[in-house]
Amino acid sequence: MQKIVIVEDDPTLRNELKHLLINNGYDVYQLLEYKNAAEKIIEFTPDLILLDIMLPGANGQAILREIRENSEIPIIMLTSKTTEVDEIMSMSYGADDYITKPYNPTLLLLRIQALLKRSGKQLSQEQLNYRGVTLNLLRSSIQYQDQEVILSKNELMIFYFLLQHEGEIVSRDDLMDYLWDYNNFVDDNTLTVNINRLRKRLSEIGLSDVIQTRRKQGYLLV
Repeated sequence: MQKIVIVEDDPTLRNELKHLLINNGYDVYQLLEYKNAAEKIIEFTPDLILLDIMLPGANGQAILREIRENSEIPIIMLTSKTTEVDEIMSMSYGADDYITKPYNPTLLLLRIQALLKRSGKQLSQEQLNYRGVTLNLLRSSIQYQDQEVILSKNELMIFYFLLQHEGEIVSRDDLMDYLWDYNNFVDDNTLTVNINRLRKRLSEIGLSDVIQTRRKQGYLLV
């Protein structure tokens, strides 16, 4: 049974989430104290985290960043805010998805299912090489000239997909279909955030301009 941790301070919403998930076959844990939240969450060894942004005495985005320093557990941010700034910040800090309240229960379940399915994909090779670059699938990292950078799941899967289509222009729609099975529900800007984050990671080890944007067509790995 897949485990989901709920980090939500509103008791009514938290209980609704708990019953929704239990009724759909998930094992549910609730975090009620937010001191050392990231450490406690990781100790649960969940398969997925539902993390509210606004918490009493704590900040969900700060907890997200701390979790990402130690783990790549899939995380969906929950918030009553509807501004793009919060979504962009959450995605740039390593969130896998973002949904606003009040949410549609069916939509939330679809997003959870798709994210768990994606995070459970098995990649057939441990390492892939590309022009002096080593993509280490087990470590979720890229190595280049004795330097290594750790990638988030989205960053890893984007680079992997582009590498599998080396020399081809990959459309945004194809990438979104690969990353999110429910792409009709994902803001197009979410992909841009993840692409830009991957480019930043690559530039940290001297790999600038590796991913080119072809206007109105998509992306090309060069």
